[in-house]
This record gives sequence, structure tokens and C-alpha cells, in this order.
Amino acid sequence: MAVNFDLTVIWAFIIAFAVFAYVVMDGFDLGIGILFPTFEVGPERDRAMNSIAPVWDGNETWLVLGGGGLFAAFPLAYAVILPATYPLIIAMLLGLVFRGVAFEYRWRDPGHRRLWDAAFTGGSLVAAMAQGMTLGALLQGIEVVDRAYAGSWFDWLTPYTLLTGLGTVAGYALLGATWLVWKLDGPGQHHARQMGKRAAWATLALMGGVSLYNVFLNPEYADRWLTAPEIYLAAPVPILTGVIAIALLRSLSVERHSKPFWLSLALFFFGMAGLGFTMWPYVVPPGVTIWDAAAPERSQIFMLVGVAITMPLIIAYTAWAYWVFRGKVGDEGYH
Repeated sequence: MAVNFDLTVIWAFIIAFAVFAYVVMDGFDLGIGILFPTFEVGPERDRAMNSIAPVWDGNETWLVLGGGGLFAAFPLAYAVILPATYPLIIAMLLGLVFRGVAFEYRWRDPGHRRLWDAAFTGGSLVAAMAQGMTLGALLQGIEVVDRAYAGSWFDWLTPYTLLTGLGTVAGYALLGATWLVWKLDGPGQHHARQMGKRAAWATLALMGGVSLYNVFLNPEYADRWLTAPEIYLAAPVPILTGVIAIALLRSLSVERHSKPFWLSLALFFFGMAGLGFTMWPYVVPPGVTIWDAAAPERSQIFMLVGVAITMPLIIAYTAWAYWVFRGKVGDEGYH
């Protein structure tokens, strides 16, 4: 039993890490798409898109790892979550497809650039909204009977999921804006800084709204955050989130380049830590724990060997790509 317990927890953290890596890396890509209409047509938009050109497709590796890991390590969770959120998953994938196609064709078909810009923005917005609503659908609870999804086609559509969707859109816009503050200079950087301030306030307001909603969403969530001794474990998360939020807003008000982006990542980290604390140990609230949904021990061991080999390689080449393209973006690309 000890081996099963340890492996299951390890796999839960592997998938959580993959999801976090995807959110923060592909998040700023999607955020730039969301903010794209606010940038001037011409060099300003070109520089914004060039800032993610070397890394945007590699960032989606983490989505594959997270989804594939969920299927392999927690097959019951995969079998329940997907039927409960099929419309959202389909919308997300279509949004990512439109974004990817627009990214490539924007340069090769300048005669229809306005159309591809709209597809880039629309795909990014749909994908971000769908991801946030999927998270909300999971947190609000999924009806499971006899180890299968027992809800309706539209159980995912509630005021709560719309709130989490908007929060994700605002958060991705914040990541995109702070990335551009780091990577651009001149008027483009100034515009990104202004958009970053707006996105930061929107993100903080929506994070607060989701957190407050969680207290009334599920009595177990309220007990976890508001009663002893759990409240003593949970207290550092909102306190540190508040400190980071203040530092982020200050960094956007002065001439800082990379600092706002790193603080935005920290804000996301503590936001996801709070979600993890809320859900633990359920992978499908309110009734399926990570141990209920786990694959057999031999399967977990076999997959863990593969992940132990491939994940360091993914981290290494990702870090190398970001290191190579660590400078500012000019009219001709990175310099």
C-alpha cells in the first residue's frame, strides 16, 4: 500500500507540474493573442508575434504531457472529465488550431492578414476561455455514478465556470502583457505596460471573486479554508498572493523589464497552489480521489521510467530555447 500511495502522489505532482508549465508557458502566447487587437497594425503587431515565434509551438508540449499523463496514470479521471467537458475540450482544440494556422499563414498570405489576425485573436480567446471553464467545471463538481459520468451535456455551463473562464482570460492577458514588457522596447513596451496594469487589476479582482465563490460552492471547501487546523496551512497562500500582487503592480508602474513577468508567474503559482489545496485529494470532486482513479502499480512504474527520461530532456531543450532567445525583439527579430 505504501508503494501505491507514493506512486500515486508522485504522479499527481507530475501532472500538476505539467499543467502549471503549460499554463504559464502557453498562457503568455494566448495572452498576446488576446491583446493583439490593442496593438497598432504593422511593426508593433509584428514584433509582438515575433516575440513568441521561437517558442510558441514547443510550449504546447506540456499540454500533451498533462493530458497524456492523466490518461495513463489516472484513467478513471480521464474517462469522467472528458465526457463532462467535451464541448469545452473541442472548443479549446479548435481555438488552438485556428491560432496555429493564423500564426503560420499571417506571414505567407499578407493579402488576408486582417483575417489571420482575427483568427489569431479569436482562437486565443476561445482556447483561454475554454480552459478556464474546464477548470471551473472540475472545481464545481462532476456527477459520477458507477465510475462513469452521469451528468448532462451542459452541466459545465454555470455562472461559476463563466467566472473562472474570465479569470483565465484576464490572467493570460497579464502574462502576455508582462512578457511583452520584457521583450519589447519603446512605444510597444509602454503600451504593453499599460495593458499589464489593466490585466493585473482584472486578474486580481477575478481571483478574489473565484476564491469567495469557492467558499459557498462546496461546504468541504469552506471547511478547508475557514476552520482549524486547515486554515493555518492555507493562510500563507492568500498572504503571499497579496504580497506578490502589490509587488507586481509596483513593478508595472516603474521601469522594470523582466520583473513583472516573473511576478506574474509567481501569482499563477500561488493561485494554482490554492486550487490544489482546495481540491486535494480529489482528482474529480466531490467523490473520486487520486487513489480511486489511479492506474495499476505496474503501469505507474513503467510510465514513471519513461517520464524520468523524457521530462529532463523537455525541460533542457525548453530552457535552451528560452536562453538563446533571451534578448529584445526588434523589427528584424531577436537581437
